[in-house]
Amino acid sequence: MMIQPTVSNQPGTLLSIITPVYNGEKYIEKCIQAVLNQQCDRVEHLIVDGGSTDRTIEIVKHYAEQYPHIRWISEKDRGQSDAMNKGIALANSEIITFLNVDDFYEPNVLNRILEIFPTLPNPSFIAGNCKVWNDDGKVTGINKPKKLGFKDLLMGFHVNPFPMNPSAYFYHRSLHDQAGLYDVDDHYTMDLDFIIRAVRVAHTQYFDEDWGNYQMLQGTKTMSDTARNTDRDRVEEVLKKYRKSILGLEKIAVELVFHIYKIRRAIKWFLIRRRDQLKLATTSLLSS
Repeated sequence: MMIQPTVSNQPGTLLSIITPVYNGEKYIEKCIQAVLNQQCDRVEHLIVDGGSTDRTIEIVKHYAEQYPHIRWISEKDRGQSDAMNKGIALANSEIITFLNVDDFYEPNVLNRILEIFPTLPNPSFIAGNCKVWNDDGKVTGINKPKKLGFKDLLMGFHVNPFPMNPSAYFYHRSLHDQAGLYDVDDHYTMDLDFIIRAVRVAHTQYFDEDWGNYQMLQGTKTMSDTARNTDRDRVEEVLKKYRKSILGLEKIAVELVFHIYKIRRAIKWFLIRRRDQLKLATTSLLSS
């Protein structure tokens, strides 16, 4: 059942944070608090629930009654992309971002974003750095998408990393007028698919500042996909789809860089396996 969202009465709301969630009682309170802790009074937090059967909505209602910047709906949907599109339709602001239920921001990021956007042409897509965390609470890497050009991203993640989590990128809502919405039939790479369409028509800019935090936790959809080794294939299918739109020498250049990377990766893994085999053989000889 859909619950009609409350109307935000925050003056000068400029930034809409959209959180899709389904049965997220384990994380939803921390997600709400992650926005509150930003101490930014020009945001609205839109929580789009897929009809949770746990305590998710009970927790959301508790906070929404106290904080008018929180708006929410709860109804069955077709998955995360569908929920994201619903959030965009509900948004009152000119700037869009997404905060997944288990992710969070660096301090004062939202106020920083609201400083930046008045200086940008419309539509713009901007990205900062994103820390990647594991289940042990340790940072395992930092995503730094330094090159956001269309052809740059088509060369592949290990050549030019794309923004891997929405806690570290923000864009004008009007970008959807040109790039379209998220593909409701894509449940894994909808972010990448949209980003590639977006950077093709938007002004892009990378900021070498830490903005987001992405928790790659066991049991999540992304980690399950990674464990099955299907995530790389999904990404490659998206890249191949858009590489087809490049013509002539530019297409040759993109394909050449990508295939050089694949060859280098194959050589690297061969050398690693060969090294491990030699270590094993040496250990066997010494122990005999």
